[in-house]
Amino acid sequence: MRFNAMAFAIAGLTLTTPLAIAQATQTLTGTVSDAMCGKTHMMKGKSAAECTRECVKEGSDYALVVGDKVYTLKGDKTSIDKFAGANIVKGKTSGSTVTMESIKAAQ
Repeated sequence: MRFNAMAFAIAGLTLTTPLAIAQATQTLTGTVSDAMCGKTHMMKGKSAAECTRECVKEGSDYALVVGDKVYTLKGDKTSIDKFAGANIVKGKTSGSTVTMESIKAAQ
């Protein structure tokens, strides 16, 4: 009985540890974009910020482009909208999603 309880506890720790690591708070520097366009904006004659805002109005999610990686950006859309361009985002990452805790202009 005692062995079963210990095995169960070890199994629980083994399964939850990757989740805790995967959702660690990180600070990422990237460009606020939208999930549809990612790195390359498609609207001719519009700035990256204008294209991002138009795509979000049409239903796309905000995204954070860090190098070649595009993260879906979850958080307060009003705050995110003010920072279309290079920014520093602090948030929890889980796979290809960042849940934003804070955002500020890159220095």
